[in-house]
Amino acid sequence: MKPSATDRRLASPRPGVRVDIDVAHINRDALRVITGLHRAGFQAYLVGGGVRDLLLGLSPKDFDIATDAHPEDVRRQFDNSRVIGRRFRIVHVYFSQGYVEVATFRAAGRAHVNKQGRILADNTYGTIEEDAFRRDFTINALYYDPEAGQVLDLVSGQQDLDAKLLRVIGDPELRFREDPVRMLRAVRLATKLGFRIEDQAQATICRLGYLLGEVPPARLFDEMLKLFHGGHAVQTFQALRNYGLFEHLFPLTEQALGDASQETFSALVHGALENTDERIRAGKPVIASFLYAVFLWGPMRALTRQLELDGLSSKVAQDAAMKDTILSQLRFTAIPKRLGFQIRNVWELQNRFYRKRGKQAYRLYQHPRFRAAYDFLCLRAGAGDPVDKLCEWWTEFQDVDEATQKKMARSSRTRAGKTPHRPSRKTYH
Repeated sequence: MKPSATDRRLASPRPGVRVDIDVAHINRDALRVITGLHRAGFQAYLVGGGVRDLLLGLSPKDFDIATDAHPEDVRRQFDNSRVIGRRFRIVHVYFSQGYVEVATFRAAGRAHVNKQGRILADNTYGTIEEDAFRRDFTINALYYDPEAGQVLDLVSGQQDLDAKLLRVIGDPELRFREDPVRMLRAVRLATKLGFRIEDQAQATICRLGYLLGEVPPARLFDEMLKLFHGGHAVQTFQALRNYGLFEHLFPLTEQALGDASQETFSALVHGALENTDERIRAGKPVIASFLYAVFLWGPMRALTRQLELDGLSSKVAQDAAMKDTILSQLRFTAIPKRLGFQIRNVWELQNRFYRKRGKQAYRLYQHPRFRAAYDFLCLRAGAGDPVDKLCEWWTEFQDVDEATQKKMARSSRTRAGKTPHRPSRKTYH
């Protein structure tokens, strides 16, 4: 017989281990939701990455809540809430600064899966013990009760935190087949925290990377942003390649990286990843189209050269190569249409940087994608492409007054004898 809401409210909370966490570091709205559920007689805990980061002394971005209250129970407790999702029904409780996500304890091993083992729906509710064992990694399965000041650890997550070990809960092969994106999360989390992935999970990731081909490209686009916009893009990129995952996200890029005739492309990629990390550390914005433009530059240039050898003019070859390269990438990770236009803009403007005389210089300078394209140009120069003089000229053009700009545009020459210098890194992508 299915337990009633009253039966669930009568269930006694599990004992936990006292920990020293300052509640001032916890989102106030999340605390309000937990207090409200406790007052109604339900169990409610902070869970997941928020608890992990609090225990590591980091500042959490998310404060998710797990409870034995069903979505309808939570909805009745909070008028400012809404039940969302079909595959995974959860509740968002809305406040002035955003929302708090509340999920009901799920039952382990009862999810609806397809023939390949992929989870299609998971709305069978269970106990907190079952919920813990259906989570992905032990360090993400720690439950914290801020009112009691205790952490409930059912999977030795605290031990793995102390050991800086990322360990999958259950059989890694089964868990990765349930959701192949967990392999990307493992790499992202291990890189972010400086943890080591447990040996069996490492071997399984290397063997099952091809399963990413079964994940919808739109979902992989979202994961790509998390992977490379988390402040650890350089290390993440290297880890993805080491585990054989990057080739399933950007196969054209992986092929170009192994092409000896594109010796500057690898340096361009690394330079762009370093630049992205620098901007994130400085609190500056980054956009997905810039890294896509970098990753696909090598494949696009290779295809352009091939089309030119086939007899097409340079402009027609490049136009066709830009279109075909982006379309080919869409099979692996989605690219929203607006980002596709931005990628093409950055590529197209590379040729226009040579047009420095008169009004052409000012038209390019006023282009909405000028600064992203300029950054791309200077990264190319730093990678060894023969565009260092162009980068120097446009760097100076931005730094001088209007009268000097007009003089430069008239002569379209850099000052004789000037030694090329590294640009001032005025990047705006």
